[in-house]
Amino acid sequence: MQLTLGFSPCPNDTFIFHAMLHGLVPSGDLHFNTVIEDVETLNEWAFDERLDVTKASFHTYLKVRDAYTLLDSGAALGFGCGPLLIARTQLSHAEIINGPIAIPGENTTAHMLFRLKYPDASNKKFVLFSDVEQAVIDGRAVAGVIIHENRFTYASKGLVEILDLGAYWESETGTPIPLGAILAKKSLGTEQTLKIERLIKSSVEHAFLHPEDSLSFTKKYASEMDPDVMLKHIKTYVNDFSISLQDSGMAAVRELEFRAKRAGII
Repeated sequence: MQLTLGFSPCPNDTFIFHAMLHGLVPSGDLHFNTVIEDVETLNEWAFDERLDVTKASFHTYLKVRDAYTLLDSGAALGFGCGPLLIARTQLSHAEIINGPIAIPGENTTAHMLFRLKYPDASNKKFVLFSDVEQAVIDGRAVAGVIIHENRFTYASKGLVEILDLGAYWESETGTPIPLGAILAKKSLGTEQTLKIERLIKSSVEHAFLHPEDSLSFTKKYASEMDPDVMLKHIKTYVNDFSISLQDSGMAAVRELEFRAKRAGII
């Protein structure tokens, strides 16, 4: 069966999907046409049901559930891995509300967490995740929400942390932070969906057992990233929840849905 698959160029995704795309785990009759794009592009495509299997923010998943099923494997979810609100200097609450704040995509979980913490902050600029730091440095935004590898680089650029939105979520809920999901079209049916889920799980397990196998593939899409940052990125965003969401992971997703509905976000 030929399927379209989309994921981001971030090291956690290339680490996860490498084995299944390079014949290192049995894939049966599943074959993939792969596209690699920024997660916000993938979020937008999910609304259009463009891909059969796709990475998407959990924020987006909660809005496309009629069309997509959440897979148990491949997710980015955990503790100590949430978005950070950063700025050139410490800011008051009023200054944050006044903005503008650089946000890495309207449909990202980072945006949802920011809205939950700062519901009155409406002056926002939506930019590519990799442009958030520069928007703050240039003064186009008074602060920004950073995700992915930027959590390891902002301090070296003279920026300071205002709030760890992940720590805020953890303190409020006691659950891990649901960041990125892997979704499959419901039209594929249960049998094919379970095959895809098992294949992704096998790919993650292989990556954990043989991390050296994916190194060149990961470096290819992280060509401008410091090798130490790349490895920190994988260690931060790939964990046991990437193998299976488990009951605690699903509880976190339900908590995100509950709070988003209560806040009028979805």
